Amino acid sequence: MSEVRTLVIDGKDVAANSDQTVLSAALENGIRIPTLCHLEGLSDIGACRLCMVEVEGTPKLLPACTTAVEEGMKVVTNSERLVAYRQKIIELLFVERNHICAVCVANKHCELQDHAQRLELTHFELAPLHPELPVDATHERFTLDHNRCILCTRCVRVCDEVEGAHTWDIAGRGISARLVSDGGTPWGSSTTCTSCGKCVQVCPTGALSEKGRSVAEGKAHRPYLPYLVARHDR
Repeated sequence: MSEVRTLVIDGKDVAANSDQTVLSAALENGIRIPTLCHLEGLSDIGACRLCMVEVEGTPKLLPACTTAVEEGMKVVTNSERLVAYRQKIIELLFVERNHICAVCVANKHCELQDHAQRLELTHFELAPLHPELPVDATHERFTLDHNRCILCTRCVRVCDEVEGAHTWDIAGRGISARLVSDGGTPWGSSTTCTSCGKCVQVCPTGALSEKGRSVAEGKAHRPYLPYLVARHDR
């Protein structure tokens, strides 16, 4: 049984259940914390590290999406330290792959782009890596562009937790990590994919897209996910 916990977030007294996370408590109280890997209806894994917050008594930053609330906890969600940290996270995501917004199907509908604008990231201090990454267009309806992927694993989790197919996974480590279908099989040859399109709808960038969409036409419909989860849990 969960119990009520009282804590302070950005100077505001907040009440939350003991099974809630700092992110959940903050959102319920109208306090916005930037996220990329988090999506309502999916499990939280703390992959993007964008939701890091400061907690009094702890020298290191903690991910709000996986940190449970505690009685008397004092949390800061926005500070000079956090802004600088988030700017660096977004910069690293941009320079690690090939994000060319002007020719991307998700241009103006991209969460990575939105965060860069909100954080006023106008230039990069790090040199882009420009890796030679492939595009998997073997599926009849959809395309996977590794150049746009930020490894948030939303697609992995929605395929596993909602659709129940577990077509997607992450192979490799570090800079060599890649999104793969059926352990490395081309998407069009997958024997587990149901072609439901849920992975495309939850992708925060233009990594997964519908064929036939041109620049800036890749708008997703993410609000439908809680509805799907509710039906799935019946």
